[in-house]
Amino acid sequence: MNQQHTTIGIDGMTCNGCVKSVTRALQQVAGVQNVTVSLADQRAEVDFDDNQTDVAALREAIEDAGFDVIA
Repeated sequence: MNQQHTTIGIDGMTCNGCVKSVTRALQQVAGVQNVTVSLADQRAEVDFDDNQTDVAALREAIEDAGFDVIA
């Protein structure tokens, strides 16, 4: 296992329900070990195994949940 950490900016979260949706979407990606989503900071902190997934897949999961990723 090769654990990586990334921070992803997210636009469009307005409530704790949004935080739960993003958290759930990221937790469903294979290889994700830990997710912390901050409404105040508009970002997600994600620890993941880069043998199983990558940042592009994490960004896609957020977008599929209906939110915009900030570059």
